[in-house]
Amino acid sequence: MEEDFFNSLIEASEKLLSSKEAIRIISHNDCDGISAAAILIIALKKLERNFVVSFVKNLTPDVLKDLTREEYKTVVFLDLGSSSLEQINNVLKDKDVFIFDHHQMQNTIFNGVFVNPLQYNIDGENGISASGISYLLTKIINPKNKENAYLALVGAIGDMQEYKGFSGLNKKILEDAKDSLEIRPGLRIFGSSTRHLHKALEYSTEIYIPGVTGDEKGAINFLQKLDIPLQDRNGRYRKLVNLSNEELKTLVSAIILERMKTEKNAEDILGNVYLLKSESDEDITKDLREFSTLLNATARLNKSSIGLGVCLNDKSIKEKAYEVLSDYKFEIINALNWFYSNKNTNKVIEADNLVIINAEEYIRDTMTGTIASIISKSNIYKTGTVIIAMSHTIDGFTKISARISGNKQATNLRSLLETIVQKVGGQTGGHDNAAGALILQEKDDEFIMEAKKYHNQIEEIAQK
Repeated sequence: MEEDFFNSLIEASEKLLSSKEAIRIISHNDCDGISAAAILIIALKKLERNFVVSFVKNLTPDVLKDLTREEYKTVVFLDLGSSSLEQINNVLKDKDVFIFDHHQMQNTIFNGVFVNPLQYNIDGENGISASGISYLLTKIINPKNKENAYLALVGAIGDMQEYKGFSGLNKKILEDAKDSLEIRPGLRIFGSSTRHLHKALEYSTEIYIPGVTGDEKGAINFLQKLDIPLQDRNGRYRKLVNLSNEELKTLVSAIILERMKTEKNAEDILGNVYLLKSESDEDITKDLREFSTLLNATARLNKSSIGLGVCLNDKSIKEKAYEVLSDYKFEIINALNWFYSNKNTNKVIEADNLVIINAEEYIRDTMTGTIASIISKSNIYKTGTVIIAMSHTIDGFTKISARISGNKQATNLRSLLETIVQKVGGQTGGHDNAAGALILQEKDDEFIMEAKKYHNQIEEIAQK
């Protein structure tokens, strides 16, 4: 079915460029959405086409209504729209609408141009993200856009589509990007070239290390016991990339031994590191994994334009991006401190296989997915526990994010949230392993009550 998918992109590219009017771009406010928008914008700039871009957290009725008031005839949605086909049909009937997305779809005939890999039985969960679709579209427009393949991979990593390598169409995009990348095996720890070694271990959430992750003193003691110096002879703090082969082997072995105490997949700590050849070793955009975190940071703090500027290689904006990343880390620490401080209160509800974190206004709504992900990987709860984080938005809604602990497979969190939200009203979206919802704040208690009812049926519902 890949041939049909590519044919749909060819047709979409021809229709998109058939009009010479300015193009209105609405993209999802996350790493994948920012990357997708950047890839399309770079292609449009080469064609000297006018465009206007904005980023949204959700495709709400207000967002659609605002678009009806704008003069732009051509509207492009990136990384969203699939779950709002009927609403878009009804509200934007006077616009030429294009949707390039990889999320679950409404069972509705769409009046505009709609391209989603799921239409062609192509994996949109792990095989390609919105930035990958945007990349393939622009490569059809101009083969020279192949130079932006790495941005498609940044978006895929941000959407958790890389695990011990890429699969599906992402794997083909990786082939396009190989000339610009150095790929080597390494520890799957963020900040290998930009963070001090003990800080990289302290903030290691993808690889949870008991007694080390989340504990600066624990990280320092861990390294001291291994006789791995924190500083070099000149007193400069060392980084993971500064370790000798012997030191790296010692560290890997020690991490595995620590993880064996609590983890079944204790040895699952190595993976590919993707490094941009054009970037310096000290640059956070050197490592595609760190690049994706930087974009997510700008999105979570509602500064996606800065993330877009980084993708467009604006050197002056990069400095601002580093400041945003620092603020992002601070937000994460505050959010996690709030969680642990309230773990034994009614703000954190714990059932056998369900945890509900009702943060209200205490955690920024754009951070719910990040916090739910970190907690799901932290080994606090048994494998298979569903983590649901809730936080208030400034416009009267509650943002809900769902994750599952222990990287459990075959669990459809979107189906689970849909089952609960149907009872209270609201919108759902996302993927099997990372789902979200939006409900009215006045429905919070009702949502929690319904979720608690279903906690004993999670396995049954989530595998539908």
